[in-house]
Amino acid sequence: MDYFLVRNIDYLTTDEPEKALVRDARFAKEKRRLVWSDEFNYSGLPDASKWGYEVGGKGWGNNELEYYTNADTSNALVKNGVLSITARKNKFENRDYTSARLLTKGKAEWTYGRFEVRAKLPKGRGTWPAIWMLGSNIQTAGWPKCGEIDIMEHVGYDPDTLVGTIHTQAYNHVKGTQKSKKIFIKNPYTEFHVYAVDWTPEKIDFLLDGNVYLSIPNEHKTVNEWPFDKPEYLLLNVAVGGNWGGAKGIDESVFPAKMEVDYVRVFQ
Repeated sequence: MDYFLVRNIDYLTTDEPEKALVRDARFAKEKRRLVWSDEFNYSGLPDASKWGYEVGGKGWGNNELEYYTNADTSNALVKNGVLSITARKNKFENRDYTSARLLTKGKAEWTYGRFEVRAKLPKGRGTWPAIWMLGSNIQTAGWPKCGEIDIMEHVGYDPDTLVGTIHTQAYNHVKGTQKSKKIFIKNPYTEFHVYAVDWTPEKIDFLLDGNVYLSIPNEHKTVNEWPFDKPEYLLLNVAVGGNWGGAKGIDESVFPAKMEVDYVRVFQ
């Protein structure tokens, strides 16, 4: 019922009225409102009013091997209600692979909320899909002081796994102090799953299909531990190789490799 209420739907018909009385656990604690979404109910390039592109082949601090293209439907395409971000074996500039990295920076940024992405992941050694967030002040504060929330990361050489993580000045992978958890996920390559975080002033909960598997509390120390009281923007991408994704090499037979996204929703 709450699913419809947050979408301002106040009238519906059903032959199973008893189900309308069942409250969705996601909204039971407090009423939330859908403040931003992309349902991908159109065709062509991703909606330019919602998504921009990070472009280039500079390794992105992780020695990644792809070149992220700009508005190229071979790497980012909406069709049949699904956004596909596709990494391809394709020489471009000084790189052997192309892919896409979409972001809402400068178009939509949020402080706190529930962020849900329903997605199906690419399979194969060397792929590194991610659904994540970065502090909007990254240009001035730098990384990791800006704060990074990794809603979902998966590396292809470690099949059927999901990793949720935060990176801050005090807690980050460079120091080996990141706050993180890896869990098993059933059928991530053939079925859609909902990857989410619930971010409040007191904690960040990481969820898979509505179930919390990691909760990181605000220790109320300094910005070095908790920079998460400022706006962040969303990113979606499929990387190739890199320090983590390519740690056990790359199986070139898996390309093209795509992450399919059914929707992205933000509730506050």
